[in-house]
Amino acid sequence: MLRAGVTALTRFVIGGHARWTGCAPTLAQRIYFANHGSHLDTIVLWAALPPRLRAETHPVAAADYWGKTALRRHIALNLLNCVLIDRKRLSPDADPLAPVSAVLAEGQSVIIFPEGTRGDEPLPGPFKSGLYHLGLAFPAAELVPVYLDNLSRAFPKGAYLPAPISCNVRFGAPIRIEADEDKAAFLERARAAVSALAGPAA
Repeated sequence: MLRAGVTALTRFVIGGHARWTGCAPTLAQRIYFANHGSHLDTIVLWAALPPRLRAETHPVAAADYWGKTALRRHIALNLLNCVLIDRKRLSPDADPLAPVSAVLAEGQSVIIFPEGTRGDEPLPGPFKSGLYHLGLAFPAAELVPVYLDNLSRAFPKGAYLPAPISCNVRFGAPIRIEADEDKAAFLERARAAVSALAGPAA
């Protein structure tokens, strides 16, 4: 009931409707990767998935934000099925992606934001290496680019309540890491795949 309520409220306030332009919603294992402009990104992308996919898909979220208070942690873990990661690396030997790898090893899907932090521009900034390493470790998982439209305007940094600005979630065609493709080339190609979903007006 609570999950259904979160989805309904999200769509009522800012829309967040799915546009499957490059693939169809299936239960195939996937790593969805998207631009990051708002703390609402996680909720909006997760809510855009059909109910059956939501149960099998885990957004990857920063523990320093989503684990900061009991309410945020409850929303992240109990409502959104998030995997919380430590971006600060308290130990230099710690692998922040270990919890994500554990979920993927079970055959589940994940949602990640490769920029690592929120941006103010319509198009994503440079991607960090996590997507590349996960793609290498789990080659059977489809890598699906996603563009979140208007989220940085609907809930900008410093805002307490979202503005009623219509937002869309566009799912593109899956990509893969090509043989002998180096990390930098792949990450730029992945970023371009997300940017292409923004359309000419972005």
